[in-house]
Amino acid sequence: MLDLERLRALHSVATYGSVSAAADVLHVTTSAVSQQLAKLERETGQKLLERNGRGVRLTDAAELLVEHAEHILSLVERAEADLEAHRGAVVGQLTLAAFATAARGLLPTALGRLRADHPDLRLITHEMDPMQSMPLVARGDLDMAVVQDWNNQPLPLAEGLGKGLICDDVADVALPPDHPLAHRDRIELKELAGDPWISSSPDSICCEWLFHTLRSLDSEPRVDHMAYEIPTQLALVAAGFGNAIVPRMGCCGVPEGVRFVELEPALTRRVYAIWREEATRRPAIRAALDALRAVAATT
Repeated sequence: MLDLERLRALHSVATYGSVSAAADVLHVTTSAVSQQLAKLERETGQKLLERNGRGVRLTDAAELLVEHAEHILSLVERAEADLEAHRGAVVGQLTLAAFATAARGLLPTALGRLRADHPDLRLITHEMDPMQSMPLVARGDLDMAVVQDWNNQPLPLAEGLGKGLICDDVADVALPPDHPLAHRDRIELKELAGDPWISSSPDSICCEWLFHTLRSLDSEPRVDHMAYEIPTQLALVAAGFGNAIVPRMGCCGVPEGVRFVELEPALTRRVYAIWREEATRRPAIRAALDALRAVAATT
């Protein structure tokens, strides 16, 4: 009979490309993964790994077994979710990631609610951009992620993921104190198209969105400064280095002189939670979504 943990080890090697990477994900030693794979080879009577330079590659037999392992592990996750649903208890462990402003604006209060209402649920959280968290949810390394998309650029979801809306979040433009349009109450984005801009880091979904949006105005973006954290972006705005698009959620520490102006038409982003469809029936998933929605409704 095939051992589930050995199948998981092989699947992790196939997913992450090496024995050492699989060990990191599984939180075990490289030696432990190698031992699991050696036992799996004896169980199956098939060679599963071959040397490939300094690394390894999967044999044809291993590739075939990995296909079955994906289905088996998915069924196990679904069975565990069904058992939790049958018990009706919010228990176990939930690993959750959220992008920076949601991590600041939603998570602390939502986690407090969950801890008070469900003391037997262990919560593990990470601050992570959706570009990083979505693949990790799809692979099963995270149970849930809080992600975002914008009204002019919907977020594509990988097959097998479910999602639930948390809230809509409006964004304003932050202008330097001496900007010629800083006195306005509302402004159209096209009026700022030729300005210098401050963006989040290049590997973030917000940076990609800003370039997409400004290019749609027939203007090649001039982004001179990039910073992941909004307080850093606002400090650069206050110093006169450019404008920034700033969502209202989690906005704090605004430097003196920075002028927030509403955009017309409004720019809004939709904030979602995503999870694997196999885990939909887990009470912990539903409880976390309810807590996030409750906090968003009061902020």
